Amino acid sequence: MQETRDRLIQAARAAFAEKGFAASSMDELTAAAGLTRGALYHNFGDKKGLLRAVIEQLDAEMLAKARKARNSAHTPWLGFLAEGVAYIELALEPEIQRIMLLDGPAVLGDPSQWPGQNACLQTTTDSIAALIEAKTLRPVDAEAAARLINGAALNAALWVAASADPRAVLPKAVEAFRCLASGLLAPGAGG
Repeated sequence: MQETRDRLIQAARAAFAEKGFAASSMDELTAAAGLTRGALYHNFGDKKGLLRAVIEQLDAEMLAKARKARNSAHTPWLGFLAEGVAYIELALEPEIQRIMLLDGPAVLGDPSQWPGQNACLQTTTDSIAALIEAKTLRPVDAEAAARLINGAALNAALWVAASADPRAVLPKAVEAFRCLASGLLAPGAGG
């Protein structure tokens, strides 16, 4: 059963990245996976359910890349910034751009309401709480700050992905994100 799911997800990822969600037919997806429509319906319900599964996989990969950036920083504050910036920079990857940031919201609605966002929000809340405890950040409500920081990173990534020239927009988005996040720094703290 897991092998069937994996084959369908891989075929969908390739098709959605190359053609987009709307132009990818279920018959082509299932044929590419060497399976039937019945396997798709049984495992995912429909093409939209398959898109959700692809997004969950991509979301996990994005999280791992952002955490790697965080973990390679010299201080917790710089790690916090690096994680947000890495997330925004992922908007340049064609597969993420098309599936996660363009087709995903168009088909599945507001990304901030996707299931994976709850875990991301909790991680950001925990990071902010630790930075507040360390007196690196001002004593603000950690969840409120996490929601605003996550929203800023998500909207920056959406802007980069949807722009006519993503590489030109990226540095503007990153600079503004860093500036906004730095507003949380406690007086005299620098990370």
